[in-house]
Amino acid sequence: MTMRSDPMPQPGQLLARGVCRHLRSYNFDSIVEFTPERGRRVDVMALGPKGEIWVVECKSSRADFMSDGKWQGYLQWCDRYFWAVDSEFPVELLPDGTGLIMADAYSAEIIRMGPETRLAAARRAALTRRFARHAARRLQSALDPRL
Repeated sequence: MTMRSDPMPQPGQLLARGVCRHLRSYNFDSIVEFTPERGRRVDVMALGPKGEIWVVECKSSRADFMSDGKWQGYLQWCDRYFWAVDSEFPVELLPDGTGLIMADAYSAEIIRMGPETRLAAARRAALTRRFARHAARRLQSALDPRL
C-alpha cells in the first residue's frame, strides 16, 4: 500500500485554516473554497447560529490582493464581508467598509467587524441550502472517496 501525499498547502489556504478555527469560537461553521454561484469562488464562507452568512477572502500578499478584481461581486452573497491577512500584509491597501481578520495557519483575530448588510430572505434560504448540500457532499467524499 502506498501513502498518498497531499501537496503543501498554499499560504492563502493556511490563512483560511486559521480563520475557520477562529470562527468556531463565534459558533460559525465554515466551508473553504465555496462556490455561491457559477463563476464565483469564495475562500471561506461561514454560517452562524442565527443563519447569518459571512464571507472571508484570504490574501497572502500584496500581489495576491492586487490581482483580485472580483471581490465586490461577493458582497451580494453575505451579511458581512472580511479580508483575512497575515501580520506582514500592508493593511492600508484594504478597502474601507470591509472587515479585517489577522490570521495565521493556527488561529485568527477579528480586528475590524465587517459592516452588516442583511441578505434577502429568499437568497439566504437558497444559499443556506447550497451550503448544507455542499458540506454534506464533502463529508460523504471524505467518508467514501470512491463515491
